Amino acid sequence: MSQITTKLLVRFSNDFAQLLESKYDYNVIVKVGQKSFKLHLLVLYQRSSFFRQELTTATKKNNIIEITLTDITVEAFKILIKYIYTGTILLEGDKESTIFDLLVPSSKLGLAELIEYIQSYLIDNKASWLKLKFAKVYSTSFQDNNFKALQIFCTDILAKHPNIILASDEFTSIQKNALINLLKRDDYKLKNQKFWDKVIQWRKEQTPDLPYDLKQWTEKNFLDLKNYT
Repeated sequence: MSQITTKLLVRFSNDFAQLLESKYDYNVIVKVGQKSFKLHLLVLYQRSSFFRQELTTATKKNNIIEITLTDITVEAFKILIKYIYTGTILLEGDKESTIFDLLVPSSKLGLAELIEYIQSYLIDNKASWLKLKFAKVYSTSFQDNNFKALQIFCTDILAKHPNIILASDEFTSIQKNALINLLKRDDYKLKNQKFWDKVIQWRKEQTPDLPYDLKQWTEKNFLDLKNYT
């Protein structure tokens, strides 16, 4: 790409950043938590498959469309809406948790290319943090089929360090499909007594009325555990 082309793209991106900031002639209000964002239909429609679907069926009131987003923080949406407008994102300097927490809302908004970029950035630059938060990362990777790169990363880590997930305090909060994937693994180093103790703890978290003492479990309790997973 020539320097002239690069300068033109930078100018183009900056112009849309100014449009986002100025809110000029906005016709969409997106509510996230207690904050409202004044945005532009054409930009949202073209850049996000989620917004494209929402805008197609939305009803205008006084020539304004209102959309309420749940399961996304204001902080994350600020980053993502800037990306939607400008096509740029700067992850350097952001906390690892902030970057990681962009994945799920990026998927919700249909930003496939950004999901790939964030996964690559985390794997290439923040691998130590991913290992530190392994149970959370592993669970999230199976939450969405778009997170294949993280799934592969986690699978490779488990092959080399099978007990890494057992050392995590977040084991009991992992997604059911992530646990099922663990159970399907042909890994005898992983499936030791500690592993099965963790699985039982996980099931207790899902069913708080289960007796804490395993000696009080009935045969049905154990069968339910087997069938649930």
